[in-house]
Amino acid sequence: MQSAFLRRLGRSDEGSSAVEFAVVAPFLISMLFGIFEFGRALWTQSMLDFAVEQASRCATINMTTCGTTNQIATYASQQTAPLNLPAATFTASSPACGHQVRASYAFNFISPHLLPYSITLTSQSCYPA
Repeated sequence: MQSAFLRRLGRSDEGSSAVEFAVVAPFLISMLFGIFEFGRALWTQSMLDFAVEQASRCATINMTTCGTTNQIATYASQQTAPLNLPAATFTASSPACGHQVRASYAFNFISPHLLPYSITLTSQSCYPA
């Protein structure tokens, strides 16, 4: 009786889908989480690019709003509305190309256990004077 039950249990394929899913699910979830995180990093880079472009343009065109380096950095910070990056992320200068704004931001992933990395996102823009 006992051996017949064990033979029947050994030939049974019930539950194999659950076992296969249990093996594949961690990789699938990690891949989806990685796609989400790198998408968020690209979105943050795009926001930095937009902010430095707008701030360098403002420094050339609108001297009342962007007359000093602190005002330029504050304006650039305001251009990153959903992220609300601090003004210290941005630096302004006036090299030969015109008004230049640079940004450097240490991007941290949401879960440091899955992706224990920090990448530095940088951007710069120079608008002719």
